[in-house]
Amino acid sequence: MQVQGLTVGPLAENAYLVWEGARGVLVDPGDEPDRILEAVRGAGFTPEAILLTHAHFDHLGALAPLAGALGLPVYLHRADLPLYQNAPAQAAAWGLSIPPPPEPAGFLEEGDEVFGLQVLHLPGHSPGHLAFYRKAEGFVLAGDLLFRGGIGRYDLPGADREALFASLRRLFKLPDETRVLPGHGPATTLAEERRANPFLHRGL
Repeated sequence: MQVQGLTVGPLAENAYLVWEGARGVLVDPGDEPDRILEAVRGAGFTPEAILLTHAHFDHLGALAPLAGALGLPVYLHRADLPLYQNAPAQAAAWGLSIPPPPEPAGFLEEGDEVFGLQVLHLPGHSPGHLAFYRKAEGFVLAGDLLFRGGIGRYDLPGADREALFASLRRLFKLPDETRVLPGHGPATTLAEERRANPFLHRGL
């Protein structure tokens, strides 16, 4: 399985292409749909779905044009549906504009597997925050739960500090060598964050 990240939009969000052979999915297409489409063509696979780690507007700004152009179903956790439906208003509060997202095709839950990715429900940054774990290649698409040297915000509507740190404790039960592909910023590993992340030392 291959993964390619693209940093897109004014909030420098990481969108991901995940594929194996001729099939794949898109994760968190935050902005710049034309650039994402170009990357898909370059990778040479056919996307079959769009997966969201969570429904903050900076993770789904390109969703409507991509879903429309490629005919893709969208999946997220049900608890983030209010955020999803309110995403254009979220963007407007930041002085930005995104098209309304399409109706989800369905909802993902803890323990599901989609395109070979294990679904983990790790709330705190948002009520329905998910991560997508691939044991075979040792990576986790962690959304905005964990960053290199940082953690997700818990001062946003629907966020919860205690839930976030409980989710971080669950995440760190994965093998230390697991590569963390975050929603913003560079990739890291659980081992590196366990060693050097100052926010973890305060809360875990």
